[in-house]
Amino acid sequence: MTQSVNLRGFTLTEWQHHYHTHSAGERMACVRATLAALVAGLPTEDNAWLYLADAAQREAQCQRLAQQLEAVAGDISRLPLFGVPFAVKDNIDVGGWPTTAACPEFAYQAAADATVVANLCAAGAIVIGKTNLDQFATGLVGTRSPHGAVVNSFDSRYVSGGSSSGSASVVARGLLPFSLGTDTAGSGRVPAGFNNIVGLKPTKGWLSNRGVVPACRLNDTVSVFALTVADAALVAELAGGYDPADAYSRTHPQTAPADLPAAPRCAVPAQLEFFGDVQAEQAFQRALVQLQRCGVTLERLDFTPFRVLAEQLYYGPWVAERTVAVEAMLSANPQAINPVVRGIVNNGLKYSACDAYKAEYLRAELARQIGQRLAAFDALVVPTSPTIRTLAEMEQEPVLFNSQFGTYTNFTNLADLSALALPAPMRDDGLPAGITLVAPAWHDRALAAFGLRWQQAQDLPLGATDRLLSPS
Repeated sequence: MTQSVNLRGFTLTEWQHHYHTHSAGERMACVRATLAALVAGLPTEDNAWLYLADAAQREAQCQRLAQQLEAVAGDISRLPLFGVPFAVKDNIDVGGWPTTAACPEFAYQAAADATVVANLCAAGAIVIGKTNLDQFATGLVGTRSPHGAVVNSFDSRYVSGGSSSGSASVVARGLLPFSLGTDTAGSGRVPAGFNNIVGLKPTKGWLSNRGVVPACRLNDTVSVFALTVADAALVAELAGGYDPADAYSRTHPQTAPADLPAAPRCAVPAQLEFFGDVQAEQAFQRALVQLQRCGVTLERLDFTPFRVLAEQLYYGPWVAERTVAVEAMLSANPQAINPVVRGIVNNGLKYSACDAYKAEYLRAELARQIGQRLAAFDALVVPTSPTIRTLAEMEQEPVLFNSQFGTYTNFTNLADLSALALPAPMRDDGLPAGITLVAPAWHDRALAAFGLRWQQAQDLPLGATDRLLSPS
């Protein structure tokens, strides 16, 4: 039977082919053997994982898959993720498994799958494990976990990015074809940029948040990591959909464009900030040249309202949403919370209800200004992060450097925008330096369509593997 090493770095198309090559009578046996080999081949002492499915949990999912296969008369084309393994950030519920949000004292046994997990399993996917994160999804660094920092997949001296650190790491290393993260301030994009993978941050409300531990409920989205844009887009389509049990779920209007023009007109911040990181700046300039070669017209845009809105998420009353999310733990057992996270959420206690309303008025005003500025463009192009830091540096300035990482991400959900983080030309030191395309709500498919063309035009490995994207 196929060994897990042979599946390292496989895309969804390759996973589907893997199962299609077996006869109908062999397919479930192939799924069971493949999953067992995959788990057996995972690195030991890998803190990207907080929980791995045991043999009984894998078998229960295989029995469910066998029933699904019977229901479609053996036609696996009707199960687009048939037997495909994936990982789930450990603030998203998997029924019967613990959910901890990287805080052991917070742990509970999930009664049912989160809606997004249930939707993917209905398409035939298998949950292999749950992944490490910045505790309570508070951080863009990947270091704020009692289980230790998840290191960068290219250089272990550097951070992986967070909060969805484990989910990004397992995909970047080719262990799985896709994973779920969450994104409030950039947690589905910064780890993608730091690990040379795709990070799709959907429009708020497209993917249900039912069964997800909230960070900032008004601004949370489940996000998707994958090696390719095609895979990320397919997973989002399968995971998404209106959920009447989620008060913030929205019906897709089906009115937004499905693609960008052949020669898109994109905005670039007129005031670019890299915090002295010359290599990050040079990598972004190379990406802009590549965009122009792809037919993109670039124009400078006043970034002031984006910057001001980004600052509101942590340096204003909006932080009180994080306080609400962990209120019970903060009251009953504050010492169980990571000290940096505890300091952040404690700040929410100093704001009044009047402050919160004023913050919402300011958010609406800035979001309107941003919408007006973007109306003349097909998308905004930004560095996914303006810089990257070592683990040692992060220990010295855990809050300041985290804030820097969010320069080009923090505003997105507050302004109700869609975003797609893409691999881009590497830094001269060999570290990844991705770009992100940002557009109005529900433009996810248009961004993905352009992202497909962009990724095909790049000569980059898939994640941290030695594999290249197959020609379309």
